[in-house]
Amino acid sequence: MTSRDRNPRRASARGPAPGPAPLALQPLLAPIDTTPSFKHKAYTALKNAIVAMDVYRSREEIRLDERKLAQDFGISRTPVREAMAQLESEGFVRSVPRRGIYVVRKTKAEVIEMITAWAALESMAARLITKVATDEEIAGLRKMFAAFVDGKLRAHLDEYSDANIEFHQTIIRLSRNQVLIDLAENLFTHMRMIRRTTIGEKDRADRSIKDHMAIIEALEARATERAEDLVRDHALGLAEHVAQYADYLD
Repeated sequence: MTSRDRNPRRASARGPAPGPAPLALQPLLAPIDTTPSFKHKAYTALKNAIVAMDVYRSREEIRLDERKLAQDFGISRTPVREAMAQLESEGFVRSVPRRGIYVVRKTKAEVIEMITAWAALESMAARLITKVATDEEIAGLRKMFAAFVDGKLRAHLDEYSDANIEFHQTIIRLSRNQVLIDLAENLFTHMRMIRRTTIGEKDRADRSIKDHMAIIEALEARATERAEDLVRDHALGLAEHVAQYADYLD
């Protein structure tokens, strides 16, 4: 044995012999049940029902009875309660202590704020469309309104309302920007409720289809700045309409 081997201070300086590298920590995950849960089904059904309501035309509060909903769905109250909690976090219902759960009716100021935020998102989507969408995809926007020309708009206002909503959803989708799409998803659900209410007011329908055709022409021409401006002005025009005429929101 050498003096180097007998010196414990020298040996400790070298440290212990290297062992096997530790395994990286991994979360313990259980297999995922791919079938929709009762909570998800209750959430989807409730959300669709709320969006279909004409909540902005009614002055009365709309109360949701958790017990009755569970009975109607044929499930326990727990998934209904969980669905309600998710809807409350998204701004569709509100829980009032000792009173119950009510469908949210946005104020005029809140609606205008939502439309203003939507104008920013949709105008950016229009800019992106001129860069990334195909000619066939843009042509599909024009086909949405083929049934409403030659004076047929007023006779098919409900159908036009649906086409109008699909148009704006498609504008967002064609941007191919997933972050933008995700940001717009919940906001547009609220927007859809107010768009359905306002489309038949004053000359909104006639102005809407003219705006849409101008937007489509700009997109077809890949006129980026014009398309962006037209989409933003179209959305802000709805905000102006709400501010001037939607007294039922106060």
